Parts: sequence; C-alpha cells; structure tokens
Amino acid sequence: MFNYISPPQIVLQEVPSEISLLFTITGCRLNCLGCHSPEIQNAKFGTPLSCEIFTQWIDKYQALISCVVFFGGEWQSQRLIELLKISQGYKLKTCLYTGKEKVSQAIIAHLDYLKLGPWVESLGGLESSNTNQRMFNVKTGELLNVRFLR
Repeated sequence: MFNYISPPQIVLQEVPSEISLLFTITGCRLNCLGCHSPEIQNAKFGTPLSCEIFTQWIDKYQALISCVVFFGGEWQSQRLIELLKISQGYKLKTCLYTGKEKVSQAIIAHLDYLKLGPWVESLGGLESSNTNQRMFNVKTGELLNVRFLR
C-alpha cells in the first residue's frame, strides 16, 4: 500500500518561492527521535493513494499550485516515481522531503527540490543554522538552507 494522510495540504513554506500541494506518505521506517508525526510510521495508517486519486487532487488544485511535495514515499520508489511523472506532466515542480542522507538517482531524475537528513531535535530543522538537514534545488545544485533561516 502507498498510503497518505488525506486530504493533502496547500503549503507555502516547504519549498521557497513555491505554492505546494503536500502529500504526507505513511510507512516511514526511520523512527527519528522526536518525530513530529509518529503516526506516519504505520504503513497501514492513512488512505491508499492511487494514480487516479492523485490526479483528482492535482486537477482540483492545479490552478493554485506550482509544486507537489512528498513527505516520504521513497521506500516505494516505483509508485513515487509514477506520481512524480504525473506531476511533471502537469508542468508542476516536484519535491521530496526525506530523513535519509541520500535517495536513488531514479527518484532524483524526477525532482526539482530535495530535502535530505533525519530530524535531530538538538540540531533543529531547516530554520536552524545548526541543522544537519539540507535542502537543494536539484536542477542547479544550489543549497537552499539560507532561505529558511529565521
């Protein structure tokens, strides 16, 4: 199952200069200490996200968004890539937030933005200058962390 927390959210802060439709995918196995959403560790939590349902969400919001963000999903790379390709077909930018240090080139080939690194509470998130997490523009290689600092 490729489940998500329904409904997806429209967000403004996850990707600089983009209005994004955010899909939180369940089944994360990283078990980061202090995880903001421990329920997403349960792969059975949430609602199945088929290509058809995903397309319905994109159709509903395409006039309002410029990007699609996935919180997780890289553990089911084939389905994630399918959804990234659908997003690209709508001329939307794509982003993956992962707690991993790296993801496959097969996934990266379909991304515009990539956030890497596990949550470490003592280091903070992207808004912290001490964070271990990194946000990249995949197309240019630019590190975007400075755009999150407060």
